[in-house]
Amino acid sequence: MMNESNHSGGAVAADPSRQTADLKTAVHRRLLETLDLSEARRMPIEQLHAECSRRIDVLLSEQRRPLSAPEKKQLLQEVMDEVFGLGPLEEFLRDPTISDILINGPKQIYAERRGRLEAVDSAFRDDDHLLQVIQRIAARIGRRIDESAPMLDARLFDGSRVNAIIPPLALDGPTVSIRRFAAEPIDIHRLIEFRALAPEIAQFLEAAVRCKCNILISGGTGTGKTTMLNALSRWIPDGERVVTIEDAAELQLQRDHVVRLETRPPNIEGQGEVTQRELLRNALRMRPDRLVIGEVRGAEALDMLQAMNTGHEGSMTTVHANTSRDALRRVENMVSMAGLNFPLHVIRDQVASALHLIIHIARLTGGSRRMIAVSEVTGTEGDVISLQDIFTYRQTGLDQDGNAQGQFETTGIRPKVLDRISSEGIELPTRLFERRVLMKDHD
Repeated sequence: MMNESNHSGGAVAADPSRQTADLKTAVHRRLLETLDLSEARRMPIEQLHAECSRRIDVLLSEQRRPLSAPEKKQLLQEVMDEVFGLGPLEEFLRDPTISDILINGPKQIYAERRGRLEAVDSAFRDDDHLLQVIQRIAARIGRRIDESAPMLDARLFDGSRVNAIIPPLALDGPTVSIRRFAAEPIDIHRLIEFRALAPEIAQFLEAAVRCKCNILISGGTGTGKTTMLNALSRWIPDGERVVTIEDAAELQLQRDHVVRLETRPPNIEGQGEVTQRELLRNALRMRPDRLVIGEVRGAEALDMLQAMNTGHEGSMTTVHANTSRDALRRVENMVSMAGLNFPLHVIRDQVASALHLIIHIARLTGGSRRMIAVSEVTGTEGDVISLQDIFTYRQTGLDQDGNAQGQFETTGIRPKVLDRISSEGIELPTRLFERRVLMKDHD
């Protein structure tokens, strides 16, 4: 009988958690409506906290429903984030375990923690609210995003990389992708702790960087190419001048003498664009010892190879590719984009003479990232670039949690760059290249 009365005409009790959420939303909106944001930003932080707390008490009394102390504290934090930060994004930017933030419209937010992507219980009020936050990000670095320029590549104050795309290109509302980087750059020792590579591989790479081998780091999106590039930079000798070139500055090179350059998109009249290729050409006049390009993705690949072949050895860059061999093909294709109509064998000779090593990184099942191969470019045979693996990672299965398991191995091949390394006075143990298992994930 009780169930029948509930369905036929009895009032169903409202969900208390939903009521609280609605109350917080109402108070939040009223507070922002009554707060002069321009004046608030000029207030000392302690004074602003006190003023917001007082106003929240007044608004809560008007609603005739008090909030608990933790709820009030949370509401106050949300208001402070809206005034000084990036609204709901601030909650995730404070969490050091989050590596990626993906926003598919105002009501759908995902975060990646420790390699696992999961939906989070947070949202923007509406499309306009999310768009305001995106425009705030753009304004901080002197860029814009609107219907005439609906895409944005930017960075946050902590170095995180931001990509945003808005209607009419994004059909379901503004979309934001944020790639975060650790406050303290991850060095090679931490990468070894994370089992991203074996200590013996790090020993070889240190010698290769010090003796000015040109290195290409390849991998898919989110595999850790930039992290690896940052870690390798630690071994560049202190007396050398390094110039970095990026679309959106995100490199955190672990050294002092660095000149950082960043591209510029065209303005509202379509003027003023500065490309990576133009920056690279200018960088050659800046007396660099080494060039570090965040990622090659176009015709600048030709200028990069020519720089590597004309006195700027020890340069490094990254490229998106599925394998080391695919990375070489991508570089070939990008060189052809320069429009000089070089024969294919000439391009391949240029690539083979410029690059010494290719480091390929992959993201495995379960989210772990591993250095899959360290390969050496040994020249050309006919029209084919010769490539030999020195170190590899072989996946052997999955553990009980569904994470990839495998082992690092040496192939038994003695790299040709050992002569170059020895000539710089760096001696590596012979056993380093004997065919064997270096490290297993389950050790």
